[in-house]
Amino acid sequence: MATVDITDATFEKTVSDSEIVLVDFWATWCPPCKMFGPVFEASSDKNTDIVHAKVDTDANPGISSAAQVTSIPTLMAFRDGVLVFRQAGALPAKGLAEVVEAVRGLDMEVVKKDLAAQQN
Repeated sequence: MATVDITDATFEKTVSDSEIVLVDFWATWCPPCKMFGPVFEASSDKNTDIVHAKVDTDANPGISSAAQVTSIPTLMAFRDGVLVFRQAGALPAKGLAEVVEAVRGLDMEVVKKDLAAQQN
């Protein structure tokens, strides 16, 4: 699956409608974002079962603010609509591959129970 651009208007639907979504928050003026972009694209080509989405922080300040993105690039991973990973900074290909495998391997029943316990 090719990388998709998402916006303030499409972010929530994209995250909630897909099992696994990786979101790259970036900007055109950001050198580390430009370095991470090809790594993210390669992951998208390799992991076609995962939605790889990009959010231009300048064009979409609403979701960037709501997600509390304070530095870019920031990578977020969602599984079943739940934020399960968040990290600022460009990852190397190996690091991104490790994130993908970790997110795939999550037991979401346990994750959801843990979240419920934290909220009580």
